[in-house]
Amino acid sequence: MKKMHLLIVAPLLMASTPAFAHVGPGDHGSFVSGFLHPLTGPDHVLAMVAVGLAAVMLGSRARLAIPVAFVSVMIVGFVAALAGMHLPVVEPVILASAVVIGLLVAVARPASPTLVAAIVGCFAFFHGHAHGAEMAGANAFSFGVGFVLATAFLHAVGMGIGIAAGRLTRGTTALRIAGGATALGGVLLLAS
Repeated sequence: MKKMHLLIVAPLLMASTPAFAHVGPGDHGSFVSGFLHPLTGPDHVLAMVAVGLAAVMLGSRARLAIPVAFVSVMIVGFVAALAGMHLPVVEPVILASAVVIGLLVAVARPASPTLVAAIVGCFAFFHGHAHGAEMAGANAFSFGVGFVLATAFLHAVGMGIGIAAGRLTRGTTALRIAGGATALGGVLLLAS
C-alpha cells in the first residue's frame, strides 16, 4: 500500500516545486544549463514523465518509438526557434501536454502507437521551441545536447515509474493512477 501512495504522491510533489521555472537568460549556452532547463520546470518534468508512462502503457516497440518521436520533433522545434520562427501560445501548450498525455495514460484505452507518437510529436515541437526561444544564441549545440539528454532521462524516469507501477498491481491500475497524477499536476499548473 505504501508503494501505491508513493506512485500517487511523487508526481504531485514534482508539481509543487518552487516557481524558479528555468535558469536565467544569461546562463544559457552551456551543456549544464541545457541539461538543467527541463529539470527545473515542473511543466517540462510532468510532460516528459507522462511521455515515458505512455510508452510503457503502449508497450512493445512503442517503448522506444514514443520517446524517440518526442525527442526528434523537439529538436526540430528547437531549430525552428533558433531560425527565428515565431510560435504563439507556447507555454499553455506545454502545460496542456502534461494534461493530455497524462490523460492518455489514465484512460488506458488501446491506441495506435502512430497516433500517440503524432500527439506527443505535436507537443514536442512546442517544448523544443521553448528551449530554442529561451536560448540566448551562445552555444546552441552544447545547450541542445544538454536538454536532449535531460529529456531522455525524464522519459526514462517515466518509463521506470510505469514499469514499477505495472509490477505493483500486475495490471494497469497503478500506471493509470500515475497518468492521472501527471494530468492533475498539469491542471494545477494551468490553474496557477
